[in-house]
Amino acid sequence: MAATELQPSAHVDTFPRDHLPPADQWPDLQHRSGALPAYPPRLNCGAELLDATVARLGPDRPAVHDGAGGLWTYGRLAAHVDRIAHTLTDDLGVVPGNRVLLRGPTTPWLAACWLAVMKAGAVAVTVLAAQRPQELATICELARIRHALCDARSLDGLDALAQAPEPLRVTPYGGDTPGDLLHLAADKPSSYAAVDTSADDVALIAFTSGTTGRPKGCMHFHRDVLAIADTFSAHVLRPRPDDVFAGSPPLGFTFGLGGLVIFPLRAGAATLLTDWRGPEQLLADVRRHRVSVLFTAPTAYRSMLERLDTEPATYDVSSLRRCVSAGEHLPAGLWHAWRQATGLRVINGIGATEMLHIFISAADDAIRPGTTGLPVPGYEARVVGPDGRPLPDGEPGLLAVRGPTGCRYLADERQRAYVRDGWNLTGDTYVREPGGHFRYVARADDMIISAGYNIAGPEVEEALLRHPDVLEAAVVGRPDERRGEIVVAYVVLRAGVPRTAETAAALREFTKKEIVPYKCPREIEFPKALPRTPTGKLQRFRLRHGALQFPRD
Repeated sequence: MAATELQPSAHVDTFPRDHLPPADQWPDLQHRSGALPAYPPRLNCGAELLDATVARLGPDRPAVHDGAGGLWTYGRLAAHVDRIAHTLTDDLGVVPGNRVLLRGPTTPWLAACWLAVMKAGAVAVTVLAAQRPQELATICELARIRHALCDARSLDGLDALAQAPEPLRVTPYGGDTPGDLLHLAADKPSSYAAVDTSADDVALIAFTSGTTGRPKGCMHFHRDVLAIADTFSAHVLRPRPDDVFAGSPPLGFTFGLGGLVIFPLRAGAATLLTDWRGPEQLLADVRRHRVSVLFTAPTAYRSMLERLDTEPATYDVSSLRRCVSAGEHLPAGLWHAWRQATGLRVINGIGATEMLHIFISAADDAIRPGTTGLPVPGYEARVVGPDGRPLPDGEPGLLAVRGPTGCRYLADERQRAYVRDGWNLTGDTYVREPGGHFRYVARADDMIISAGYNIAGPEVEEALLRHPDVLEAAVVGRPDERRGEIVVAYVVLRAGVPRTAETAAALREFTKKEIVPYKCPREIEFPKALPRTPTGKLQRFRLRHGALQFPRD
């Protein structure tokens, strides 16, 4: 669908639509796949996720656990959402199309605010509670944000934005002041008619981390929000109304927004919304709330395995039936270890902020450990060379994908590099195997070229992780005058293993038996921990660029 065909809602702030990429830079959006229902031209995803689910399954079923023993039914959640929506439009002056910053730890109130923004026809920009003032200032500038709903515990750094030439109006929630959002909403009607948005109106702007440059805002429509639930969730995850969802990713990441809000609400299931407090707490939450669908990263699965191994009587994971991994490569050894410990097959997947959620994955008998999976129904994928032409099976190249969602950067020249000939180029190097499964090789910028050899860092990491003394490993290239680059490994060892030259030599000899010698690390360092994002995703760029501000001694 070309950009000129879109019909925005009347009387809206049209900034997001005016800053969509030119029509010739749009991804080729595949809306007519048999994997998707036919969405009507007028569609509000907030109303579909909440009001339609209540109408279908009733208001009395469990919707949200707060982690402290509290439970909201669907009816209670709907009442809170509608009161907040009234407050947005009646008291705060939010009109359809306005961008609203949402900031706070993962709580039911943050989800309620997001749904209220959807129903009010505004555009949600959900950020991490830990993001710094300068990051927030850049996001507010790029998206022209003038309204913010912020957890009272996460107001730090917003004072300066409230005093800016174009000030940000900050409304706290969860505090004890007369201007608190929840106080303002208390007396509002508990029913709100959702704004009659177009299916192709912008619903949210998700910002990339900006770790390697200026952050990029990715615009997604109301239809897109439902499409990720009706593709990956419906066809791969296959949730049930009696499921309880939980996980570590915050709602400021689309992995968390989809897995902890959009997917459970679309299915009429329940979700646990509490902030990430480590693997022990996540395991305790699984037992306490009888969690059945779990979303987290490979690092957390590895950490939970350690607890299950050392304290098996403490934890009960028998309620789990679906475990989803994304955010970084899932090694085959970790997949098998989790299967052996729990009897469960981890559903691996690759997603992207630009695509909104997971587009390659597999479940049950279709899973092949060590591969990411197959294109999710509704999506197409292929491996291409530098010229954009498809490569034969078995040959590594760039992953290209298209489907019902795609990249639309907010006024950013990098759109031209991400979308080519209608295909989204994710920046990942992949191989398509003869059976159709896609196997991850490396991030395109993680490929190490040493003495003319192409070396994928994740392959070396997997070899190191097969050593019983290695807990974690990260492999990057370091500039070298003779070889161009050399392979450098950062290895976290098990407790009690000496971090010595002898240990490094033993690990090098071990890897030479696992992979060809030219791929083995020439240098090995032993930090106490690896640099990671708040969701546990490895920050290789900090290792690659020498920004070693993480525990080493």
